Amino acid sequence: MAWGSMLGAFAVIYFFTFPHYRQGEASVAGKKAEDFAMNLDGKPVHLSNLRGKVVVLNFWATWCPPCVEETPALNRLQTYIASRNGVVVGVAADEDQAVYEKFLRDNGVIFPTYRDPGTDDNHRSPIAQNYGTSMYPETYIIDRKGVIVRKIIGPQDWNSPELLAYFDAILGQT
Repeated sequence: MAWGSMLGAFAVIYFFTFPHYRQGEASVAGKKAEDFAMNLDGKPVHLSNLRGKVVVLNFWATWCPPCVEETPALNRLQTYIASRNGVVVGVAADEDQAVYEKFLRDNGVIFPTYRDPGTDDNHRSPIAQNYGTSMYPETYIIDRKGVIVRKIIGPQDWNSPELLAYFDAILGQT
């Protein structure tokens, strides 16, 4: 009886340590990335056109202080992964095109970005909602086959030794 109780308590503790519980949702790792149309560098493309690349899909907004804070690190990450067939793609939840474009200029954003024109005045981006994004910034790491391998909620130090080692490993995969 005592062993059974201990085993039950261990099972409960083990369950609550899973990331899906802490994040309040089931893991999206292993799911195919939802395809969507966008314009990058003035050209119409789909996310699926980036197959063969490791994609760091970052949902952000100009009005989001943590998003603004992590922009320089995303620029550095773009530089770090570009030569190994990786790309940071930003999707902005901004209603105002002029504000969005000014932000890109003022902050020297070098990674491809797209302003979701469907974003409403409550800052809801249909593309982000299709991914299940609940807050900004939120990032999905997509492998070369178009499969989500990791979801990261909140701002990150994209140039930390741990994340750079992670990207080295995933960029080394075929």
